[in-house]
Amino acid sequence: MGAPQTTVYIKVNRSCWPSGELIGEVQAGSFEWTFAWHFRQDRLRLTPPLGSALVAEALHRFLERHDYNLELGEVYSFVLKARI
Repeated sequence: MGAPQTTVYIKVNRSCWPSGELIGEVQAGSFEWTFAWHFRQDRLRLTPPLGSALVAEALHRFLERHDYNLELGEVYSFVLKARI
């Protein structure tokens, strides 16, 4: 049997390139969060904080790699090697 996995879905709702910010939604398993990615400061904020530690590091890496390619309203995903 393989390692447990959860698909994490990300949707960018707003971007402000002059201030260096992306705002959106994250969903994994039964959890949902709002995120604010301040890419000029390399800072990610997830709300509510409950359960956010489960995806924060992987989401941070995903946003670091793809932030300039993400389009408003599109849904993106990645697989987290954990069950949420």
